[in-house]
Order: sequence, then structure tokens, then C-alpha cells
Amino acid sequence: MGSPFRWLLASSWTSNLGDGIAVAAAPLLVASLTDNAFLVSLAALLRWAPPLVFGLYAGVLSDRLDRRRIVMAADGLRAIVLAGVVALMVADRLPVVLALVAIGLLSIGEVFADNAAATLVPTLVHRDDLVLANARIGFGFIALNQLAGPAIGAVLFAAGSLWPFAAECALVAAGVHLMARVVMPSSGDTTGERPAGGWRAVAEGVRWTVHHPAVRTLALTILVFNFTFGAAWSVLVLYAQERLGLGPSGFGLLTTLSAAGGLLGTGMYGWLTRRVSLGNIMRAGLIIETLTHLALALTTSAWVASAVFVVFGAHAFIWGTTSTTVRQRAVPAHLQGRVGSVNTISVFGGLVVGSLIGGTLAARVGTTAPFWFAFGGSAAFVVLLWRELTRIAHADAPAV
Repeated sequence: MGSPFRWLLASSWTSNLGDGIAVAAAPLLVASLTDNAFLVSLAALLRWAPPLVFGLYAGVLSDRLDRRRIVMAADGLRAIVLAGVVALMVADRLPVVLALVAIGLLSIGEVFADNAAATLVPTLVHRDDLVLANARIGFGFIALNQLAGPAIGAVLFAAGSLWPFAAECALVAAGVHLMARVVMPSSGDTTGERPAGGWRAVAEGVRWTVHHPAVRTLALTILVFNFTFGAAWSVLVLYAQERLGLGPSGFGLLTTLSAAGGLLGTGMYGWLTRRVSLGNIMRAGLIIETLTHLALALTTSAWVASAVFVVFGAHAFIWGTTSTTVRQRAVPAHLQGRVGSVNTISVFGGLVVGSLIGGTLAARVGTTAPFWFAFGGSAAFVVLLWRELTRIAHADAPAV
């Protein structure tokens, strides 16, 4: 797929490893600085809120400016923040408030970098190679951000609290250097029709999404299935303890098995897409997710749940990679950033609302109630939109 994509891939993998280290190290740092439960929970909020707050504007910026430079600037600023954190830790002068501010700034920078980086893929790669390109980027996210990164972060933090942040700083800075090696094609240094600033540009991206049947259905599917997923997964730690009888290490193993399933999905993805249409892959994936909630609602066996998590991890990678490819093929170049940001809002908006539903149901009915809600909601949505789901893959047609 060419050396520009290889440099982009190297930058993505390097940055993902750094971000994976922070997944474990950031909450450990806050917990080491304070025993206030609210402040500890605030660290998680500061990692999840920025995509909702800044996602749409990040899309506008990606469609107006040089996308490669946005990635370099955002990650460069993140490296500076990390360097400041390390310097304060060396001087033993890092208060919890500044640690939380740093976590928030790092998350904001990640929103802008991720949005712009995603728009670079269809610019650098031929549309027929987008499936493979997105699979390779997804592999790096699963293997480095979800599997290797948190484990390395925890080990480095145990060796000394500043080491994981020094490592992340070096990796993010290396990602900037690798991104600087990306040479854009002659038509790739511009985003085409540059939108005006402000809400008009945001509205244009939302309006295009709403008026495009396939992309609209895709965004709606992502939103609804994150309602149900967020409801179930928001109480997963309680489910693991009360329903499966697992301790903290057992709960950690479940999430590891899900990431391992994602690696399995990367291995079989090329074989699968050569034999099954993208539309049928997406249909089958939503059925698998629906049955995942049913299986977890019914079982009390940790072994059965473990197998379910492996299958779910493979499905999550395959479906996510397919949906990204379909969207990239359908959306015009000058709208890639804004339509991608609508997708981000659908993901995180669904997760936030779903977690509120799941917490309420678990508190009033029991820990399996969110899984029954997730099963019922997912099943109803699949039935209602079964025909429409095949239209999603028709967005495979070249963008106009």
C-alpha cells in the first residue's frame, strides 16, 4: 500500500502503545495522589468526556486544515504535557489537580489527533485496500493499546510512578516524528472544499449524514448498539463479582480475553472478507452482539462467559473495521472529518446514556437486568432494521 501508509501505520502503532500505557498508569497515578473517590472517578470522566465535547469541532478542523499537521500538532502538544508531568514528578511537586488537568489535556489532544489520522487513510490508500489498511490499524489498537500497553503501564508504574509517563512521552514524540515522514500524494495535501468555521460547518456534516441513507443507518446502528452495550458493560465489574464469582484478577482476565478475541478477529479478517460480503458480515455481527447479551444474562459459569468474551472481542474488531471502511468509501474527502466526528458522537453518546440506563437497572432490579435490556433492545433493533442493514454495505460505491 506504499511507504506513506507504512509511515502512518508506524506512527499509529507507536502512539497507540503510549496511550495504552496511560490506560493503566493514569488512574494509578491519581489514586496514588489522593484517596478521594470522587477525584479518582474524575480521572475516568476526563478521559471519556472530550470526544463528546470536542468531537464535532475536531471534525471541522480536519476538513479545513492540513490533516497530517493536525496530528503532528496535537501529538506534539501531548508530548509537551507529558514532559511537564514527568518534570513535576521528578521534583515531587505534582498535585492531584494538575494530574487531572494533564489527563484532560491529553484526552483532548487525542480526540483531534485520532479524527485527523482517520481521514488520512482513504487519502493514502486505494479504496480497494481500505479493508486491509483499517485491519492493520485496528490490530495495532488491540495489540498495543488494549493488550500490551496497560500491562506495560502497570509494570512501569510499579517500578516507579514517573516511568510510564516518560515512556508515553517518548512514544508520542516518536509518533510525531514518524508522521512527519508521511508524504501526501499531490491531491492529498488539501481537503477539497474547505468549510467555513462555526456551527454551519458542523451542521453540514450532520446534514450530509442524515441525508445519506447508508451512512445514516450506520450511525443510527452504532448509536443504538452503544446504548445497549454501554448499559451492560457499565456494570460488568459487578456482574463478574456477583454473577460469576470472580475477583479483581478474574475481572481483568475477562477484558484480556476480549482483546485476545480481537487479535483472533485480525487473523481471520482477510479470509472472511474474501468470502463474505460486507453487508452480511455486518448483519452477522449484530446478531452475535445480541446473542452475547443473552448468553451473559443466562450463564453463571465463568468458563462460558470467558468463551463469550473471546467471540465478542473478535466480533467487535471485525464489525468496527468493516463499518470504518464502509464509511470511508462513502464519504467525500472534504467531509471525512465531520462525518467521522458524527460517528464519534454516536459512539460516546450511546455509551454515556447506556451506562446511566445500566446503572439504574442494576440498582433497582439486579446486575443481570442491564444484560436483559441489552438483549431485548438489540434484538428489536435488528428486526426493525434487518432490510436496511444490507444497504449499509452499498456505501461501498465510490464517494461522489
